[in-house]
Amino acid sequence: MTGRTGPDLRLVPVSLATWCAAWLLTGPAASSATMVAAGAVVLGAVVLALLVPARGRGRRGAVCAHLLLVLVGVGALAAGVQVQQAARGPLEDLATAGAVATLRGSVVSQAEPAPFGQGERWTLAVEHVDARGVAGPGRGHVEVTAPGDPPRYGARVEVDVRLGPPGIGAGTVAEAVALAPVAEAVAPGAVLRGTSRMRDALLDVTDGLSPQARGLVPGAAVGDTTRVPDDLDAAMRTSGLTHVTAVSGSHFAIVLAVATALLVAVRAPRAVRVPVLLVVAVGFVVLVRPEPSVLRAAWTCGVALLALALGRPAAGLPALATASTLLLMVDPWQSRSFGFALSCAATAGIVLLTGPLARRMAPWCGRAGAFALAVPWAAQIACGPVLVLLDPSVAVMSVPANVLAAPALVPATVLGLTATLLAPGAPGLATVVAWTAGLPTAWIAAVATFFAGLPGALLPWWSGASGALALAVVTAAVLVPVLRRPPGRGWTVLPTVRPTVLRRRTGNRRRRAVRATRPAAVTALAAAVLVPILAGAAVLLVVGRGAVGAGGPPADWQVVACDVGQGDTLVVRSGPSSAVVVDVGPPGHAAARCLDALGVRRVDLLVLSHFHTDHVGGLDAVLARQPVGAVLVSAVPEPAAPAQRTLAALAGSGARVTTGSRGLQGRAGDVGWRVLGAADTAGANDSSVAVSLRTAGGVDVVALGDLEEPGQDALHADLVADGLPDGPVEVLKMAHHGSASQSTRLARLLAPDVVLVPVGQNDYGHPTRAALDLYAGVGARTVRTDECGTAVLTVRAGRLALSCTGT
Repeated sequence: MTGRTGPDLRLVPVSLATWCAAWLLTGPAASSATMVAAGAVVLGAVVLALLVPARGRGRRGAVCAHLLLVLVGVGALAAGVQVQQAARGPLEDLATAGAVATLRGSVVSQAEPAPFGQGERWTLAVEHVDARGVAGPGRGHVEVTAPGDPPRYGARVEVDVRLGPPGIGAGTVAEAVALAPVAEAVAPGAVLRGTSRMRDALLDVTDGLSPQARGLVPGAAVGDTTRVPDDLDAAMRTSGLTHVTAVSGSHFAIVLAVATALLVAVRAPRAVRVPVLLVVAVGFVVLVRPEPSVLRAAWTCGVALLALALGRPAAGLPALATASTLLLMVDPWQSRSFGFALSCAATAGIVLLTGPLARRMAPWCGRAGAFALAVPWAAQIACGPVLVLLDPSVAVMSVPANVLAAPALVPATVLGLTATLLAPGAPGLATVVAWTAGLPTAWIAAVATFFAGLPGALLPWWSGASGALALAVVTAAVLVPVLRRPPGRGWTVLPTVRPTVLRRRTGNRRRRAVRATRPAAVTALAAAVLVPILAGAAVLLVVGRGAVGAGGPPADWQVVACDVGQGDTLVVRSGPSSAVVVDVGPPGHAAARCLDALGVRRVDLLVLSHFHTDHVGGLDAVLARQPVGAVLVSAVPEPAAPAQRTLAALAGSGARVTTGSRGLQGRAGDVGWRVLGAADTAGANDSSVAVSLRTAGGVDVVALGDLEEPGQDALHADLVADGLPDGPVEVLKMAHHGSASQSTRLARLLAPDVVLVPVGQNDYGHPTRAALDLYAGVGARTVRTDECGTAVLTVRAGRLALSCTGT
């Protein structure tokens, strides 16, 4: 036999080319279909030149055939994108403008708690848009965050929202915040009502179980993570076990393996097995909801079932390539979804790397142990560059945690699904089955908690595109030597001699021996090429969505002092893509660009401490890019000219403008705010609105505007009278760029951990040595934007961490 024994890579070029084309055509980087097609052809040619094993004329023929396939795939995708773009109507433009709109459509995702406690988050498949006096069709998926009880999956709703651009890696056309609770206009269909009843019944029968079982049994069965305890959720993230509750290919494999075993047990013929398995797969998709990873697994399953029906073996990589290509044809915007990228990367890594890694580890830990280690290792290798874009860290304990937790996943999934099916009709029996499912989930929870608690379980990594590329390079540098090493060979510092074939062997036997070594070489080369390509695709995904690349702020930023030169702009996160902003810097686009770099699409609250140009000059640029909800301004309109311009611009924006006064308080997104002081008789500086902000993570931030020493002393007296603050504050924005006019009493009362000093080149001597020494004397760390650039504070392991994004 001379059949192919290595990985079948023939469909990989068209899959990668289609993905790149979909990414370009669905984002701002798309300039023309011609450039997309040219780029796809180049990518296909490079990959084929490296990976196609044919020689001579056969090699040229294979390259031509694959290039033709790439062109056909990209052409079909481009045509599909054009048709779907036309159907989307005005949605993208309205999202960019931050418009208020009325959307009608169907709910197409299971609701989950929104970050920062903003309500429930779900996806709406929009069919009709009414905005700015114009009503018409508009199709696309919009991620909606709404207060109150969420609508059920499959329900038709009408919702008034404020639109915004989609988040990084969301795979949707826009995100939106509902202006009021959402009611169902039309209930879901009978099938969806039935599956929803099953899910709800499962929650009911698990309600009396232990906290881990209440969360993990529904999570392992149907992907419902709404009741996973926060500490357990954090432990599972740290130990790399979140896939247990993220329904994906492994769950499909378990369900179909059990169904196949039952069909084999009753001796069902192939003509019966295939349609039954298809029904099981479709029913499972409907039950767990078609999220990106579920859809990818379902399409892969469909390809495999088709191959089974035709009597042909289904290889994993061709099935994945076919499934991902077809799914991108149907929904090209999945090319920008982190969920889809992670799912494809994990599957490709397992298919390509599990066998080679297991063969090389087998001499040390046996075949079974090697395979158990190889599967999570392969998945982590492939997913690592994508994961660091979501969280700049590497789960060091992921592989051993997955090895120990893997045996419990199958019984947890099977028993959880059994309880789901029984719960509506036999809740008593379902409760017993669910309790039994809680035994393996208890083991999973224990493994996650143990490994997450080990020192160094989470290795910090730098964020953004540079971090993803660096991890890909490190991974490839380690992986290629491992895969190039023949299985079973030990490591030595001495030069190794490649085994030779004895000449007395026959020609055929020698050719078979040489041919047998090719798959390992091809696999090693494929891994070395595909891992950087996948990492590069993930980097392009983020850069294309407007995220900051090398040197940019980390994705989990909380408080930022923007480098706007000699001026003030302080940003406090109030939601996934919204913020509270204190001052907007001098004239120009510096503040607006800083907000863009942070991914801020909405300003929930804008505080203009006073009307000096270095604090309000950048207002027009901010209003042009980010919709502003509410504004606090100083009671003293001085200097007159900038005050008049500022108030006129705010009146034209439609934002709600309120004069700041002592004791005024409220909430903006997930940030609580309070005006600590705002004089109405002093000059411009001492009439600054001083505010206190508290983030979702409990970080207290105080911004003092340009208060001089008399104003700071007056604020100190007010705080003492009000019994504020409760204790030392974490972050203080130093008054007046660090001028010498500072209050010692206020500094001692606030006793901040970190003092941010927004300052640029100036002739005033800011920040002065006296101001820096004053806060150093109360134990504060001082961070200057003229030295640090944009200063970014995050919370890591319960402690503030600083990142400087430029100098």
